[in-house]
Amino acid sequence: MPSGQPSKHHHMMPFLAVAAGIASFSVMDALMKGASLEVGAYNAMLWRSLLGAALMVPLWRLSGGVWPQREALRLHGLRGLNGAIMATMFFYGLKFLPLAEGMAISFIAPLIALYLAAVLLGEKIESRAIFASVLGLAGVAVIAGARLSEGGYSSQAAWGIAAILGSAVLYAWNLILQRQQAKLAAPIEVATFQALFASLFLGLLAPWLAVQPSTAVQGYVSGSAVLAAISLMMISWGYGREETQVLLPLEYSAFVWAALFGWLIFDEALTLPTIAGAVLIVIGCWIAAKRQPVHTEQTVL
Repeated sequence: MPSGQPSKHHHMMPFLAVAAGIASFSVMDALMKGASLEVGAYNAMLWRSLLGAALMVPLWRLSGGVWPQREALRLHGLRGLNGAIMATMFFYGLKFLPLAEGMAISFIAPLIALYLAAVLLGEKIESRAIFASVLGLAGVAVIAGARLSEGGYSSQAAWGIAAILGSAVLYAWNLILQRQQAKLAAPIEVATFQALFASLFLGLLAPWLAVQPSTAVQGYVSGSAVLAAISLMMISWGYGREETQVLLPLEYSAFVWAALFGWLIFDEALTLPTIAGAVLIVIGCWIAAKRQPVHTEQTVL
């Protein structure tokens, strides 16, 4: 075997891990949409987080996990709070929009991250980033305009779009937290404390909002919890071993999976405006990524 072959195989592993993780997250999105339609986005996230914590804590302990240091724990808590709110908003939006549309709109998060980086990290916003943002906003406008014009104004669709855009803003912050977190914690620790802190913050509202899930919903959230944990560890492992800018193109495969599972499970048609809007958003992200690579996977969903 040529001397370079083992190295080539090794470098393919992060790509395969991230690609598989994204596909798993897409299945999870579909299951969570089903659960949200049954019991609402809050309860779907609450029960998924609780099940995820019950699954991950024993695995973390068996792997030799120790209580994280203060800085790592702070990041876990911040990302857990961010993720709890962000994911609930995303799945609320999916109640009123097809999976492919919701995923396409969420792709604007990397562009928002450019501006957050300017505010939080003091980075200068270049003309390239501004042009990329305009393209991304144009893509969202194409998708939203087509959705709201179907059969007249739809207040539910408007709320769905607003919720996913709000989720994208929070996800942009998540991109920054994720990178900081990956430097301090192993993938299994990230997945464990993500579930623990999300359960904690969502549980604060449980006395007023929690409902007992049906058998069908239990199946949805159980599958989602397992897929979320596996996907989060796979993607964290991949991004810990390869540069973000190299893996970035794989992230947009989520749109293909969302379109496929939306069609198979919910009989959702893929429209031309959705495809056109997604293309504009992805082009904008590509332009921005040439100078400011960012990570767009749905790691807390």
